[in-house]
Amino acid sequence: MAEESKHKTLEQLRQTRIDKIDELREKGINPYPYEFDVSKHVNDLLKEFDTLTESKEIVSVAGRLMSNRRMGKVAFSHLQDQTGRIQIHIRKDGIGDDSYDLFKLLDIGDFIGVKGYLFTTKTGEKTIWVNELTLLSKSIRPLPVIKSKEEEGETKVFQEFTDKEQRYRQRYADLAVHPDVREIFLKRTKIVSTMRKFLDDNSCLEVDTPVLQPMYGGAMAEPFVTHHNALDRKLYLRIADELYLKRLLVGGFERVYEFSKDFRNEGMDRSHNPEFTMLELYVAYWDYNDMLKFVEEMISHIALELNGTTEVTYRGVKIDLKAPWKVQGYYDALKEYGGIDLYGASKDEIIKAIDKKDVDVDRKLPEGKLLDKYFGAVVEPHLDGPIFIKDYPLVLSPLAKKHRDDPNLVERFEPFLFGMEIGNAFTELNDPIDQRERFEMQSVARAEGDVEAQQLDEDYIRAMEYGMPPNAGLGVGIERLVMILTDSPSIKDVILFPLLKSED
Repeated sequence: MAEESKHKTLEQLRQTRIDKIDELREKGINPYPYEFDVSKHVNDLLKEFDTLTESKEIVSVAGRLMSNRRMGKVAFSHLQDQTGRIQIHIRKDGIGDDSYDLFKLLDIGDFIGVKGYLFTTKTGEKTIWVNELTLLSKSIRPLPVIKSKEEEGETKVFQEFTDKEQRYRQRYADLAVHPDVREIFLKRTKIVSTMRKFLDDNSCLEVDTPVLQPMYGGAMAEPFVTHHNALDRKLYLRIADELYLKRLLVGGFERVYEFSKDFRNEGMDRSHNPEFTMLELYVAYWDYNDMLKFVEEMISHIALELNGTTEVTYRGVKIDLKAPWKVQGYYDALKEYGGIDLYGASKDEIIKAIDKKDVDVDRKLPEGKLLDKYFGAVVEPHLDGPIFIKDYPLVLSPLAKKHRDDPNLVERFEPFLFGMEIGNAFTELNDPIDQRERFEMQSVARAEGDVEAQQLDEDYIRAMEYGMPPNAGLGVGIERLVMILTDSPSIKDVILFPLLKSED
């Protein structure tokens, strides 16, 4: 009943605003004009306030009406654009009767344009004295401002848009009423642009590779499947762009990278979304030791550019990203936090370790998957970092080169921050015979029920047979890095429109 009442109230509010649109049109006012000439943004006004106040320069600003305190023939309101919020002062004798009548038909959430000069009120607030007012877009649906009340002639509003799922689903409203959310996405853009410049400054070439692929590969994941009508064939949304980027090394490029949208048909939690963004980088003639140094330098550089310091706090824990980072072997970490040496362990021994720690995992999974799940449950929560875990088991890494000192391992590392793996890197396998054997091992795992095992890609092996230079590869999860550098608890907080269950 309460929900029905709330719905009726919303419909009544919408109808009131629609009636105002009709009234505006009767007055000859277009509630949805085509353009408005903006001379300054709010942050420019605040930065240049003293100069603009002294010169009495007329400024032109546009944005949403976010508050409205009207007292007879005078009003104080707030206008908000992408860069910030500023008070505006409107007087009937300043803008004229017709414009003031227009102002009385405005609601919080409407887009308006104002022209005027800057001054400071008696209470010290920086304000625009409005000479001209233009309605730019009449909102029909009220912004999610839940409560309002009158106190001494002043309307006070309380922004209680706190339902997380509703905020993710209606991100447009979330952004409109929460400046801190807009700031997260501005920082996300800066993180990516800083990373891109760092790569470009290190002679790396940005490229594009296919999203629709005839055969998926480059990661251990289950794909999304689609169908191309004209070719009458099955295609896959890429789970990684690794195999295409390494084909480019065969073709003669030496340093290639891509910011790629990847898609994995997997579960969702605070650090996983089926659609996500990866940076992938491949550098000829490097090994994983070279790439490790590059990663710690790049991540610390991004933090410094973003926040002015290499120190970062996430969920109340502070670490310093300044290089060098700690490095620990995979099996050494398992022994430290699991209390048992699992190097060379059989599947039964791994299951015993899993049972001892009461890890929730399907015991029927292949050996490598079991070991990986055990590591995730027992070791990762302790890796606040910054730390690199290196030298992974061969069974976990079908595309990495065997360790030069131990054929049971591969030359691979993963960087961890605050218990979260943010990337993956290898000394890449460039031996086509070895690669075929690894793919065949994956086929066995697939036959045993591992739906995430990789397929045998004949064209990729053909490319390798032309000769691939030694190289190192890197993948970095952009959303996870943004989560950490903006202190955001969930991956949904750093994706503008995350995938959600059906609203019904």
